[in-house]
Amino acid sequence: MINSNKIIGRVLSVDNFRVYVKIDEDLLGSYKSGVSDIYEIARINSYLIIPVGADRVVALITRVTMKEEIEFDKNSTNITLPTSARYISATMLGTIANENNKERFIQGVYNFPTLDNPVWYVTEKDLIHIFDEKQNESEIEYDKDFYLPIGTSPAFSNYKVKICPDQFFVKHAAILGNTGSGKSCTLTSILRNLFQYDYSGKKLENAHIIIFDTNGEYKDAFLPEEETKIDVKTNEELQQINAYYLGGDEKVKVPYWFMNWDDFNHLLKPSDATQAPVLNRAIGLAKNEQESKQKQILPSYLHSDLTKIIDSTPEEIKKRTGYNDYGTWKWGRFENNENSNEILDIGKAIKEYDSDLGDAIIELSSKENFNNALKQEPIRIQIQGLFELSNAKLLEEQIINEKNIDMPTWFSYQELCTKFIDAAITQEGHSNNRIAEYVSTLRLRMNSFLNDKRMAIPLMLKDNNEANRNVLTHFLSFLLGDFNRYFSEDKKDSFIKKYNDDAELKQKEKTNQVTIIDVSTLPFEVLETVTALLGRLIIEFVSHFLPENRGKYPIVIVLEEAQNYIAENKESVAKIVFERIAREGRKYGISLIVCSQRPSELSKTVLSQCNSFIIHRLQNPEDQKYIRSLVSSANADILNQLPIIPQQHAIITGDCVRTPIQVKIDNVSPTPNSHNPRYVEQWLTDLKIPYEETCKRWSNIDNSSVEGNPKLV
Repeated sequence: MINSNKIIGRVLSVDNFRVYVKIDEDLLGSYKSGVSDIYEIARINSYLIIPVGADRVVALITRVTMKEEIEFDKNSTNITLPTSARYISATMLGTIANENNKERFIQGVYNFPTLDNPVWYVTEKDLIHIFDEKQNESEIEYDKDFYLPIGTSPAFSNYKVKICPDQFFVKHAAILGNTGSGKSCTLTSILRNLFQYDYSGKKLENAHIIIFDTNGEYKDAFLPEEETKIDVKTNEELQQINAYYLGGDEKVKVPYWFMNWDDFNHLLKPSDATQAPVLNRAIGLAKNEQESKQKQILPSYLHSDLTKIIDSTPEEIKKRTGYNDYGTWKWGRFENNENSNEILDIGKAIKEYDSDLGDAIIELSSKENFNNALKQEPIRIQIQGLFELSNAKLLEEQIINEKNIDMPTWFSYQELCTKFIDAAITQEGHSNNRIAEYVSTLRLRMNSFLNDKRMAIPLMLKDNNEANRNVLTHFLSFLLGDFNRYFSEDKKDSFIKKYNDDAELKQKEKTNQVTIIDVSTLPFEVLETVTALLGRLIIEFVSHFLPENRGKYPIVIVLEEAQNYIAENKESVAKIVFERIAREGRKYGISLIVCSQRPSELSKTVLSQCNSFIIHRLQNPEDQKYIRSLVSSANADILNQLPIIPQQHAIITGDCVRTPIQVKIDNVSPTPNSHNPRYVEQWLTDLKIPYEETCKRWSNIDNSSVEGNPKLV
């Protein structure tokens, strides 16, 4: 009897995920009185309950219609007055099932209703199952339960919409919507709720979340200025998060020697036929030189110089160690005949790697042995023997160009532009002059970057500080927010330590759980290179963990304005890197959160790997169509609301939430700096545009030369 009082209509039609219901004619309003309350019966985004055996199917109302019907009297030709019939279209979302004498809501429908099946209104008991199944926090399983509140249901304002953070992060997520729809506030609100939540008496203390902040918005949300008014509780939460801000003019820096071949190829754009092979070999030689110095092994580019010395005749040695002064041969160079000659310079270069071999060559080129074949011959034999020993050591160590080209090994970019490009051309072994001519445009482009502050400072192209050469460990810990936890007492005077000493931190001894990398000041030409390099460093770092440690240190990377990095119709090194993270990141514990206002322009590979979507207002038909192609067709009806969703509201769908639902995201304070400009208010003032100051800064970027190892301020 109690259940019969819940009936509001009957099922007219059922397909794979929709059900059509006719509301009982005796229900004239939009409410029905129940045992303990008055219930709504036909409201968009509300629910229907359809009893099927011992289970109850939950359906989301997506459409309500009314039709007038005219009936003929069966016994006469009279026509009765038209009556109005009301119909509901609803999407079946899940089932409240009885398992082991305990009811629980599960996603999906396995037992479908039949025609003329009764339909009930939704009760408070049903809503508890749908929204808040486990109210006892001690029962929560963090990897599968939906427990983190992020907002409220517009249809049921007393109920919080909850997500499963593990499911939200582990399979990647996307936050999409038009500009101004609330994406950055949504991300901030979710992260703040994540840190606010009480995990059985504990708080998060070892999270690693990295935000690539394209618009410079998030500092205000996590590191507000001192004059910003915030309450004591909020201040405690921000101290717990302990966010780290990396940004400001000329402060976002990534060492160029961390770049691999793909990064250099994208940045320098060499031609495939001639320039790319030479550049590839030159980078290999440059990086190989550093390892050769450490292991005292002769680099391969000096081998040809040594071979020429060994094969030279006494006459050729005379010409390479002296000059002809009007018929008389003298030791030295014509322009500097007191100090050096060609073979002497080679000996000095070789001495850095092999002191015995270098000394022998220097002795061969000395003034005492000049133009004396008898003295030179035993020295040449000694050189040949030492060279053979050097080659044997080289084979034993197996140091080759190809091995080192993608390693994060320091080398001099300035020497790459000169010394190593020349050495690579020489190693080609034929048509050197023609190859040098073909490579000239590449060399000009490489040198232009040295004098372009926009490129030279972010990539540290003129850096020669020895403290920065072996900084990979510090840089990765800095990037992941652990530098102060592990290395703050390190005495190495690197650019990281200098920046860190001046940084404003809530607590220097703890992990910075959110790292904000403000790339808004980077020029577009280098933005992709820097972000791709940072992303690649992270995934390569975790891929080198021991197999038993993979996934123990989860990392979340947030791509704000992701169309700048992973555009579908543009090939870029950033797209390659983040597509790799999207495909492989889960097994290493790396998750992507993709934020964008143009989902139809994003990489299909990345979005296809996202299993959770938070979608704000989208008005572009192409974007709406694309979103429908990404998510389940069962969610098609609720997605029709996308053009009219108000600000701060969103539709959540995917693995992170029990059912697709519209939600009003929780308020957050302080907010990101994404406020709309106030046109009329500003136009009413007499504020002056800083023309001179701005143009000076602009001109400085374009025209001034870059000092070596620029000071961080």
